Amino acid sequence: MKERLTLSVREQKRLVVLNEVEKGEMVVREAAEVLGISERQGWRLLAAYREEGAAGLAHGNRGRKPVQVLAEEIRDRVVELAREKYAGFNHTHLTEMLWEEERIEVSRPTVRRILVGVGMRSPKTRRASKHRRRRERYAREGMLLQVDGSRHDWLEGRGPKLTLIAGIDDATGKVPGALFREEEDAQGYFLLLREIGKRQGIPLAIYHDRHGIFERSGLEGEGPVAEQLLGEEPTTQFGRLLKELAIESIAAHSPQAKGRVERLFGTLQDRLVSQLRLAGAKTLQEANGVLKTFLPRFNRKFGVPAAQGGSAYRPVPADLVWDEVFSFKYYRTVGADNVVTFGAQRIQIFPCNGRQNYHRARVEIQERMDGGLAVYYQGKCLAVKPAPAEAPVLRIQRRGRLAPQDSFSPSAPPLPQEKKQIPKKKLPPPKPAPHHPWRKSYKKILTYKNEPSTDIFTDLLT
Repeated sequence: MKERLTLSVREQKRLVVLNEVEKGEMVVREAAEVLGISERQGWRLLAAYREEGAAGLAHGNRGRKPVQVLAEEIRDRVVELAREKYAGFNHTHLTEMLWEEERIEVSRPTVRRILVGVGMRSPKTRRASKHRRRRERYAREGMLLQVDGSRHDWLEGRGPKLTLIAGIDDATGKVPGALFREEEDAQGYFLLLREIGKRQGIPLAIYHDRHGIFERSGLEGEGPVAEQLLGEEPTTQFGRLLKELAIESIAAHSPQAKGRVERLFGTLQDRLVSQLRLAGAKTLQEANGVLKTFLPRFNRKFGVPAAQGGSAYRPVPADLVWDEVFSFKYYRTVGADNVVTFGAQRIQIFPCNGRQNYHRARVEIQERMDGGLAVYYQGKCLAVKPAPAEAPVLRIQRRGRLAPQDSFSPSAPPLPQEKKQIPKKKLPPPKPAPHHPWRKSYKKILTYKNEPSTDIFTDLLT
C-alpha cells in the first residue's frame, strides 16, 4: 500500500466517479466518458482503486526523486564558490567560471535558482522592463505609409546586389508601390511616391527613418544660403517634395517603431527572392518586371481590411504638373552674359516672358527624373539652350579629352580623368666624347726650384 498522499482535483474527481461505479450506479463505459479517458484506462483505474484504495489513483512518480535532480554536494559547492572565490560575479559570469575553472556543468537558470534560494541575487542589476503594447493600425487606407529600403542579394548572385525601396499601408498591410534600385537614393523615393500618386493618390503622412534622404543632418544653421536668408528650415529634396504635396513627414526613433515595413522585407526576402529565382531574373530591369506581377498577388494574400471603409488618399490636383513637382530643384544666380552654370554645364537664357535681361536674377533649375533640365524664374519656364563652351573647354575637347555637349545631361559633374603614367625608357649611361678630357692621359710635371710653378695636369690645360 502506498502511503497517504494528497490527491489533486482531477484525482479527487476520479475517486468520486469510481465510487459511483462501485455502488453499481454507473458502469465503467459511462465513467470513462465522464472522466474523458478510454474505457480500457477506466478499467485500469478501477483495478488500482480496488487494490490500493484512493492512493492507487495518484501518479506513480509522486514522491519519487527525479533522476536529473542536482546532487546536494554540487549545490553546496556552487553556493560556497559564489560566496568565497567568485564573490561579486553575476550569475551568467559565475556559470561560465564554474565550467571553465571548476568543471561543474550547470545551466545559468539552475545557478540562479540555487543562489536565489539561499538569498544571493545577481549583483548586476537589470533594467526594469518597459511596458509595451501593440500599436493600433490607422483606421483608413492611405492615412499613413511606412517607407524604407532593403539592401539584399535579391538576385542570389545572378546579378548585382540591389536595394528594394517599398512602402506599406499601415491600415491594410498592402504594398501600394515598390521598385528596385542600385542604391537607396532620393530619386528612388521620388519615383516610388510618383507611382503611388498616379495609382492611388496622395497619402496623408509618410513614416520613415532618419536617413539623410529624409532629414538634413548637421549643426543648426547649416544648409543652403538661400534657405538661411529666407529664414526657412533647411530640408532635403525629398522633404521639400513632401511639403509641396502637403504630406506630413514622421520620423521614427528606432527600427522597432517601423516594424511593419521591417517585417515586410523579411517576408519579401523569402517569397520575392524565390519568384525572382523562378523567373531567372538577372538584371535590374528584369527584377522590376517580376515585381510588377508579384505585388498584386502579394496584396491579395497578405492584405487585411481596414477598420473603416473608403480611402484617405487625396486626389491629385488637376493642375499638378508631374515633371515639375517630381524633380530636384536648385537655385543659381545668372551671370552678366545671361548664362547660368549647373555643375559642368552652362545654360544660355534667352529673352522671354517680357524680360530682356536676366543678369543677377536668381533662377530655379529643375533636374527631372529623366535627367533633363529646365530653368524657371518666378514660376515661369525660360527659353534656354546649351551655352557655347569656354576656351579652356574647347582646347580640352580638341585634344580628345572631353566630348562636346550637344544636349543637357544630369547635373553631376564629370569625374576628373586620371593622367596616364607613361613609363620612362631606361637610357644607357652616357659615354664621353673622344675629345673629352677624361680620355686624355695624365702627366705629372716636376716643379723645379726658382722656376714658375705649373699645374701638374698640363695636358688638361692644353
